[in-house]
Amino acid sequence: MAAAVEGPELEAAAAAGDASEDADAGSRALPFLGGNWLSLDLYPGGCQRLLHLCVQQPLQLLQVEFLRLSTHEDPQLLEATLAQLPQSLSCLRSLVLKGGQRRDTLGACLRGALTTLPSSLSGLAHLAHLDLSFNSLETLPACVLRMRGLGALLLSHNCLSELPGALGALPALTFLAVTHNCLQTLPPALGALSTLQRLDLSQNLLDTLPPEIGGLGSLLELNLASNRLQSLPASLAGLRSLRLLVLHSNLLASVPASLARLPLLTRLDLRDNQLRDLPPELLDAPFVRLQGNPLGEASPDVLSSPVAALIPEMPRLFVTSDLDSFPVTPRGCSVTLACGVRLQFPAGATATPITIRYRLLLPEPGLVPLGPHDALLSHVLELQPHGVAFQQDVGLWLLFTPPRARRCREVVVRTRNDNSWGDLETYLEEEAPQRLWAHCQAPHFSWFLVVSRPVSNACLVPPEGTLLCSSGHPGVKVIFPPGATEEPRRVSMQVVRMAGRELQALLGEPEAAVSPLLCLSQSGPPSFLQPVTVQLPLPSGVTGLSLDRSRLHLLYWAPPAATWDDITAQVVLELTHLYARFQVTHFSWYWLWYTTKNCVGGLARKAWERLRLHRVNLIALQRRRDPEQVLLQCLPRNKVDATLRRLLERYRGPEPSDTVEMFEGEEFFAAFERGINVDAGRTSLS
Repeated sequence: MAAAVEGPELEAAAAAGDASEDADAGSRALPFLGGNWLSLDLYPGGCQRLLHLCVQQPLQLLQVEFLRLSTHEDPQLLEATLAQLPQSLSCLRSLVLKGGQRRDTLGACLRGALTTLPSSLSGLAHLAHLDLSFNSLETLPACVLRMRGLGALLLSHNCLSELPGALGALPALTFLAVTHNCLQTLPPALGALSTLQRLDLSQNLLDTLPPEIGGLGSLLELNLASNRLQSLPASLAGLRSLRLLVLHSNLLASVPASLARLPLLTRLDLRDNQLRDLPPELLDAPFVRLQGNPLGEASPDVLSSPVAALIPEMPRLFVTSDLDSFPVTPRGCSVTLACGVRLQFPAGATATPITIRYRLLLPEPGLVPLGPHDALLSHVLELQPHGVAFQQDVGLWLLFTPPRARRCREVVVRTRNDNSWGDLETYLEEEAPQRLWAHCQAPHFSWFLVVSRPVSNACLVPPEGTLLCSSGHPGVKVIFPPGATEEPRRVSMQVVRMAGRELQALLGEPEAAVSPLLCLSQSGPPSFLQPVTVQLPLPSGVTGLSLDRSRLHLLYWAPPAATWDDITAQVVLELTHLYARFQVTHFSWYWLWYTTKNCVGGLARKAWERLRLHRVNLIALQRRRDPEQVLLQCLPRNKVDATLRRLLERYRGPEPSDTVEMFEGEEFFAAFERGINVDAGRTSLS
C-alpha cells in the first residue's frame, strides 16, 4: 500500500509546500528543525511537511537524528511518510510516533491512527529509541523485532493483548514500557533480555508471571502495579540487580520471603493487595510499603466463631484502567480504582445489584466551583448513576496534593447535589508526607473534588439568638440577639489574614495595617430583623487607646459588585483596647483598615486580589537518560533553587521562567487547559 500512494503523496506535498518554502531559504524554511532534532508532532500537517522535505532533500535533513511525528494523521498519508524514512533520514537514532496531542470533549487523550508500521523501517540501522505510545496497535509490528540496535521501546496506551516471543531476541534493549494495555500473559522469552534495565508493565490484565522473568539479571526497576497478580514466582530472587519493585494494586495473597534478600532493593511497593501476613524479614524491612492490606486479619476459612463464620468477607475489587465501571451487590464491596480512588460499599448499601460507572475529569471553569480564596487539590471524579440513593452511606477516599498553605485553612470534599455545590464532612488520612487522602461519606453519586479553603465555622441561628466564633481567629465573633430571625437560619463564617508587609508594600505606607478579612454568608432572607453585632480585632499594632479615628476605615463588599465601599460613617464603631464592634443587618465581606489614605476602596480591591495570587516559576526538565521524558513543574519562587539542585543529577533543561502571578482558581484552569496537572507545590504532565 505504501508503494501505491508514495508517488502521488510526495508530489502533492511538494506542490503544497513550494509556495511557502521558496520564500524562506536556508534555515528559515525549517523553523521546526533545530540542529539534529526535527519536531513535527505539534505542527498541523506534519506528514506533508516531512514528505516535502524528503523531496527537497536539504542538507539539514541529512543531519537529523531525532524525529517526532504525530500519528493524528490520515493513515495512508502516515504510512507513505514513514516509508520514506530509511532513505531520507538514514542517521535516525530516535523516532517518536505518538498520539495523545488531541483530547476528546472530556479532556482525555485521544489515541493516534497507527495500527502497524512499514516493514522498510527495519532498515533504520542506527535507531536506538522508538516511542509508539498512544496509538491503536493490537500487535507489535514485525519490523520492530528486526531492529537489532533498539535500546528503548515505548508501547504504552495501545491495545496490545500479548507480546511476541521474538521480542526476547533484541540484544540491546534496556528499557521496555508497555503500560495501559490489555496484556494477559507474558512470553517466557522475555526472560532472555539480558540487557534490560527498566521494565514497566503496569495497568494491564496480568494474573501470572512466567518463571523465566527471573533471568533478567540486569534489571534495575520492575513495575507491575495495577494488574491482577495473585502470586509471584520464586525466580524473582534471581533479580540480583533490582532496586525498585512496584506491585501495588494487585490481588497478591503472599510474596516470596526471598525478596528481602535482594542485595540492592531500596523500595518494595506492596500497597493495596490482599496480604494478611508477611515473612518477618519483609514485615520489618524499612523499604517495604504495605498500606491498604488486611494484615493481621483472620482469613475467612480459619474463622472459628460460629457467628463470625456467618458473616461473609467483603469482596475487594481492583478496577484496572481499561474499565470504566464495576458491579456492586447487596453484599457490599471495597473498590480500588486505577486512578487511586477508593470506595467502600457496606453490606446492605444497595438492595439490588447495580453497576457503577466512573470518570476522572480535568477541571473545567464551568464545572469546578471555587470560592475567591479556594484552591483546587485534585481532579474531578464523576460517579454514576447520579442521584442514586444508598441505604447506607458509601465511604469515599480521594487522593490529593498537600495545599500550599495550611495555617487557618482546611481541606474538604466538594460535591454537587440538586444543582448546587456543597462541602462534605471530611477527614484526612496521611499515608506519607506527600500522599494524603480526603475521606468522606457519600450520600449520593455525582461529582467530587478536593478543595483547600479558609477554615469555615457555621451555626444554626434560632429565634432566641446565639454566638458564632472563629476557630482560627478567636477575636472574630458574631452576636445574634433574640428576635434577629423568625425562622432558624444557617450562618457560616470564613476569615482570611493578610500579611502586614504585603499591605505596606502595596500602599507604600510603613504604618498601614488591616484586620483579618471576614466573610459572612447565610441561608434565608437577606436581612435580619434585629441588628447583628460583629467583632473584629483592631489592625496589628493599633490599640483603642492610641489610634487616630480619622485613619480607621470599615470597608464592605457584596458580590458581584466591583468595588469596596467605605461604610465607616454609616455605622457606629465601638472600640475597646483590642477590638472594634459594629452592627449590621445583612452579610457579606467586612474589612477594617488603618491608613492615612483617604480613598481606600480601590486599594482594598488590589489587596483582596493580592490575597488570591500565586507567585510561581515554571521549569521544564529533560531526563538525562531519556530526553523524551519531560518533567514540567510549577513551583513557588522560594522553592525553585532547592528543587533544581535536587534534580540536577537526573534531569537537565531550560532556566526557570520569570515569576508568574496567577489567581488560584485561574491558575488551575489555565494550566489544566494546557494539559498540565498543577498542584500547590509541583506539577506533572497529564
